[in-house]
Amino acid sequence: MARVLIVGAGLTGSLCAALIRKELPRPVHLAVWDEAGDSGGRMTTARSPCNPESTVDLGAQYITCTPHYAQQHQSFYVDLLALGILKPLTSPIEGMVMKEGDCNFVAPQGVSSIIKHYLDESGADVYFRHCVTQINLRNDKWEVSKDEGPPELFDIVVLTMPVPQILQLQGDVANLISKCQRQQLESVSYSSRYALGLFYEAGTKIDVPWAGQYITSNPCIRFISIDNKKRNIGCVLVFLITPESSEIGPSLVVHTTVPFGVTHLEHSTEAVQELIFQHLEDILPGLPRPVATKCQKWRHSQVGCASRIRTCETSSCCAHVDVP
Repeated sequence: MARVLIVGAGLTGSLCAALIRKELPRPVHLAVWDEAGDSGGRMTTARSPCNPESTVDLGAQYITCTPHYAQQHQSFYVDLLALGILKPLTSPIEGMVMKEGDCNFVAPQGVSSIIKHYLDESGADVYFRHCVTQINLRNDKWEVSKDEGPPELFDIVVLTMPVPQILQLQGDVANLISKCQRQQLESVSYSSRYALGLFYEAGTKIDVPWAGQYITSNPCIRFISIDNKKRNIGCVLVFLITPESSEIGPSLVVHTTVPFGVTHLEHSTEAVQELIFQHLEDILPGLPRPVATKCQKWRHSQVGCASRIRTCETSSCCAHVDVP
């Protein structure tokens, strides 16, 4: 049985795993490795250490479906909506730019539930804290080394992590990329930013008329969302009707501007978190102190310039580099 490894447990990796399982005519052993402690990638949902039922989306906030993709990816949207993994975004997002024909969706159980769904569909063996460092060709198989533990052999390796991480890989895989292809890959750019998730006690009131707001007048903060309100679940009651009616407190997420993220990229998360708090107080004065926080550095936040490259060795042993 062929052994297939997908590196990266974000949307691309999880969907790739599900499609391989569905479309391949013969059985394969499928594995997914990710250097993080959980699946999601840039669609990560964090849980409060005080109450795991309280969650916040630290990456993508909602899914925008254009008319083109609504047609091209119709089956995916139909399935996710039918299963309740996605539902239409109906809560008010101030400052959101809507283009004609676009539809926006949210994930009631957090955006990482999309990734978990596809990983479950794939039946893959998923391993976390597996950081790939080197890939070498050994007798028509790929020997994949990680930062800890012995290397493993695979027939096919699919790389779905950010391009700079692909270019840092050592071993024979680096020689598969031609000079021209390397130049293309090196031209791929990413924005950088921070996300700060705030978790509050049950009964906390956050009295604002919106579920999310784009900020244009602050050098630090670009977007704020009351996450439960955005998803129309749970503690919407906390700040709209009766604060005592829910055992789950509200959660709030702040995304910084790209210039702020770039400037403070190498600073400690503790120092950055305090700066974000200071700016958040200017926007939402009197906001209560949270019971828990999660500060996420997105070094590779959004792709600014993309490329698409495939390289193959033999019919039975191939590496695939795909930059969405």
